[in-house]
Amino acid sequence: MRILGLDYGDKTIGVAVSDPFGWTAQGLEIIRRESPAEYKKSLKRLSELVQEYNPEIFVVGYPKNLDNSEGERCIKTKAFAERLERRFPKTEIVLWDERFSTIAAERALREAELSHEKRKSVIDKMAAVHILQGYLDSRSRG
Repeated sequence: MRILGLDYGDKTIGVAVSDPFGWTAQGLEIIRRESPAEYKKSLKRLSELVQEYNPEIFVVGYPKNLDNSEGERCIKTKAFAERLERRFPKTEIVLWDERFSTIAAERALREAELSHEKRKSVIDKMAAVHILQGYLDSRSRG
């Protein structure tokens, strides 16, 4: 069983995939968009990834505020999740608290001593890895 993790942003979607056993997350790619309202190309690429990996679940990072409230980013993320649900009705959609995923990804990339430019080019994919790995870890504990 495969699971896709998504870090949804205004201009990019970081994508990660689980191994077939659902134990580990690996970064796949970053889907870039021309504008926040442009979904067609993103959904087309996600369709190709669905054909390739046949995921049972999409884990979408849900960007709550530190005080657990939901802001504008949550509204946009829910709208994206609804589009996923319409496009992939057989695939479960899980909104996953991602409050510290980008911070954790940035820290890991700094520890790897990557340049600022290199970190910037992979941060969304690494955030997707952290989102998905957090979800996978919670399943193994539960």
